[in-house]
Amino acid sequence: MSTSAPHARVRAVRASALRSALVPLGGVPYVVATWDGDRRPAMAAVIAVLLGIVLATVAAARVIARSRLRRWVQLTTLVATVEAYAVLAWLDGGVYSAFGALLPFSVLLFAVTMPPRPFIAAGLLSAVAYWAVVLTGDPGPPGYAVIYTIGIAGIGIACLRYAGAMASLRRRLAEQSRIDPLTHTLNRRGFDERLFAELAEAERSGESAVLLLIDLDKFKAVNDTYGHRAGDDLLAFTGRTLIEQLRAHDAVGRIGGDEFAAVLSGVDAAGAEVVVSRLYAALDGTAAASIGFACYPAEASTVEELKQLADERVYQDKARRSREVPAAEAVTRALSVGPAPTRASVSPLERRRRAIAAGGWLGVVDPATGMIYALFYATGHPHRLAMIVLLAVTMCLGAIVRLLANRLSRNPSAVKIVMGFAVLQFGMALVLVALDGGVGTTMAIGLFAPMPFVVMTTPRFGRPLVGGIAIGYLLVAIFVGTPSIWYALSHLTGALAVAAVCATKAEQAARQRRKLSELSRTDALTSALNRRGFTERFAAELSHARRHHRGLSLLLLDLDGFKQVNDQQGHAAGDDLLVWVADTIRENVHSHDVVARLGGDEFVILLSAHDQPAAEVAVDLLRSAVGARIGVSIGTAELGRHGTDFETLYAHADAELYAQKSGRSRRTEPIREVSEYRQPSKQ
Repeated sequence: MSTSAPHARVRAVRASALRSALVPLGGVPYVVATWDGDRRPAMAAVIAVLLGIVLATVAAARVIARSRLRRWVQLTTLVATVEAYAVLAWLDGGVYSAFGALLPFSVLLFAVTMPPRPFIAAGLLSAVAYWAVVLTGDPGPPGYAVIYTIGIAGIGIACLRYAGAMASLRRRLAEQSRIDPLTHTLNRRGFDERLFAELAEAERSGESAVLLLIDLDKFKAVNDTYGHRAGDDLLAFTGRTLIEQLRAHDAVGRIGGDEFAAVLSGVDAAGAEVVVSRLYAALDGTAAASIGFACYPAEASTVEELKQLADERVYQDKARRSREVPAAEAVTRALSVGPAPTRASVSPLERRRRAIAAGGWLGVVDPATGMIYALFYATGHPHRLAMIVLLAVTMCLGAIVRLLANRLSRNPSAVKIVMGFAVLQFGMALVLVALDGGVGTTMAIGLFAPMPFVVMTTPRFGRPLVGGIAIGYLLVAIFVGTPSIWYALSHLTGALAVAAVCATKAEQAARQRRKLSELSRTDALTSALNRRGFTERFAAELSHARRHHRGLSLLLLDLDGFKQVNDQQGHAAGDDLLVWVADTIRENVHSHDVVARLGGDEFVILLSAHDQPAAEVAVDLLRSAVGARIGVSIGTAELGRHGTDFETLYAHADAELYAQKSGRSRRTEPIREVSEYRQPSKQ
């Protein structure tokens, strides 16, 4: 077990215990202030027991986290807590009391802190305890317990669904952050993590493991002869071929421009020789490569030793083999291979779309619960018709938001629009509570119960909205009615406490998503955007340029002689040079310009609001700055003049770059179709 895992479990145990302390601590002022009431010593004793359980859990967190009985201890604590809440509600007179809200709000807390299966068990246990109190104590006004059960269940399920969707989003972002967007193999960071994990497992199990390094032959010449599009297709072909030729559980990664790696578990040197022979045969004729391998633990005992030995054998392989630039027909064959395995995808707007859709769903479910009350339990109410009309309107607003979630998520003003809907809906909820007679009525659940869900889906704007709802709730309590001030305060503070937990978890999840999103769009070596990140930024910048009629220029940079740096000085020196080049480019362009590394020694720059003369000045500046350490060829393309999308702009810039490398003047004839490879020079 990694050292971080126990620490994470200890923190989780303590955090869970401290969250459960919110309820008993919140009940202390009520018990003290109403000490002359019935059964107060018994209620104080129950609260003391709950706080004792919390303190004991915090003190024994390390022991619990390491124990095999950890889940049983947590289950026992959960059952005891739920039973204690039920006892407090019963001692206080029933569900229509200050402590009557403990079980409903605990369900909402379970929904945002538990996985689905434990939540279902905890929810059912809480429902049984709640109805035991209903049947033995004061059930409240007509329909009170039924509507509370339905309403809390609906909001709890909404919280659970949204939390599950966000967990899925984080998992897919984590996977995407480890995948090379061109070849769909692991990227450098993902492969290194997998390599360390495989070696740790090999050490634990006593089995062997093999590190393979694969370096394409004459790949630089492929780019220079046929263009970067051909090079990209060849890389994608290589990635797909490696995945197909190796076992499903073997890890394959692209760790550099034309460098791939694989780690094979449970394979020795003899098995590695067989695999290498199979890879030679699969790649030969299309993407010939030099391959080296090293065995763990027979030949090397650390990751660095494995890499060094495998790298040495790659260069030994290159030295003894005849290597030629693939023919055009061979490169074209790369396109005949089927598509790469589908990987998890994440839309940049997915979180916003899901939050809007979830809010719309709640906007239907919450008033629908109120509609059940109005239709079946408020038959003699003087304001019944008005409540039904308001509930129907509120449901329609929620349905509109739900149906338009996809469209709204793409609207720059989406947050303002959705918040406008939310304010309108909660305003109607305030009116409904007032019409029903105050905060002690059944309708009040539709006002305070959704608070946790609001801050969970929209933390930034949800908090002021919840503040407004709380103020409105108190005003209705003061001017319309409440069973007691303690009833109003207990229900409101319960909702706010759960909302605070939801806000904290939402902020933590948002930080994780931002970090993972950044990793998935950033080149691990140079910290420039990767291919995925550049594609998204280009689409946004192109849309902005068209909308505001602004210029846009694309610069394609390719280092001269970079392959020789790797071959003569080693890959570490090549990596250091790439990092320096990326830093130098960023230092010599505007902060709003976009810099990306598409792969290998190929960089691309998007100059926003630049026309062709300004782009030429930028090219001269970059050629001089980068030229301090290595030569660079730069192709340019201007939006409108040389193309209207990335494909055509890239093709023109690539043609210019090729003209520079071949020693000719810049090419001015029309560009071929993007799908065609450049033909080799006849010079």
